[in-house]
Amino acid sequence: MQKLTFITKELQKAGGPCCGTGPAPDSSCSGEIARNFLSCPSSNRNAPPWITGAVSTPAGAVPQIVAEWTFADRWGMVKSRTGAYRMKYTVAPGLYALGEPDRNADVFVTANYKLSFDILRRSLKGLHAWVLVLDTKSINVWCAAGKGAFGTDELVKRLTEARLDAIVAHRRLIVPQLGAVGVKAGAVQKRTGFRVSFGPVEARDIPAYVRAGYTKTREMTKMRFSMLDRMVLTPMEINPAMRKFPWFAAAVLLIFGLQPTGILFKQAWTGGLPFLFLGLVSVFAGAFVTPVLLPWIPGRSFAVKGWIMGILSVLAVDQLTGMPLHDGAFRLAVAYLFFPAMSSYIALQFTGSTTFTGMSGVKKELKYGVPAYIGAAAASLVLLIVQKIREWGVL
Repeated sequence: MQKLTFITKELQKAGGPCCGTGPAPDSSCSGEIARNFLSCPSSNRNAPPWITGAVSTPAGAVPQIVAEWTFADRWGMVKSRTGAYRMKYTVAPGLYALGEPDRNADVFVTANYKLSFDILRRSLKGLHAWVLVLDTKSINVWCAAGKGAFGTDELVKRLTEARLDAIVAHRRLIVPQLGAVGVKAGAVQKRTGFRVSFGPVEARDIPAYVRAGYTKTREMTKMRFSMLDRMVLTPMEINPAMRKFPWFAAAVLLIFGLQPTGILFKQAWTGGLPFLFLGLVSVFAGAFVTPVLLPWIPGRSFAVKGWIMGILSVLAVDQLTGMPLHDGAFRLAVAYLFFPAMSSYIALQFTGSTTFTGMSGVKKELKYGVPAYIGAAAASLVLLIVQKIREWGVL
């Protein structure tokens, strides 16, 4: 049996003449990162701190990683939760060695969304294991499985490219339970010889699962999606909506400021202010209130839940703020037609962040929801145009 060789960052000081002093090159796979460590250790001083070295295996070099998080990992988590940075928050797909795994160490499979990868390695603290990362395009396990990125073909591809059969003596993989929708265990075993076991829902339960002889308790199979869990995800819904809000505001001010003599700022502001405020309220209702109160809002459809909260938010603004929504029946009709639909549309985006629905449910909601949203927007625009024409005395 070939002995595994561990090359750590401490050996960088002994870099030979081949080694440069610049930053490590960008790598498209974990194997390339590891080969850099083994062939030229001192060129990797700028490697991420969670990579501490490399392991020489019969199948080639494998990067060695640690379980502990650094400040950069925590700050990356914050940024990935609050903006488009999440689509760039990735790790190279391939095989990694956590600690000092041997040929009998477990193999855990995860996504290349770095937060998923980080949560797994932190949960495995104290264990020596192999971590196989699939290329899910920076999407977490649950969502990637629903979209097909975390699937049978990708798993077989990474197994084959890593030559895992030459590295471990066993033939078992531990795949997250939330990835089961995308992975056909029978097909993987038939094509690779590796048997797939679906582990706990929560990565933090893995050590107990391993200690129990790879047996899951009832609690390990339950998906907990608490109010705090949902609240943490809301910035990812609020930020995209607010990036589009200036366009909405410009359209509102243009419509209300448009007069036969030109565009008047006073009319734009006084007439458009209630609608701008309702727009902000609708974003809040759809992107924050609906996700936070999700289990308690009637209905199963996210679109319906968002519409209910939209209606309630418009009603609250109408009754409590004294804004002039009643200055014309058409304007009032637009308020109760357009903004609940806006809240519903924003709430529907949250389906990608929750385990409350599957891909078929999302497609069904979009099938009926999108025409309804387009209809509500078109009807609202027609009503506002009629309102303007009447104000100008044409009708």
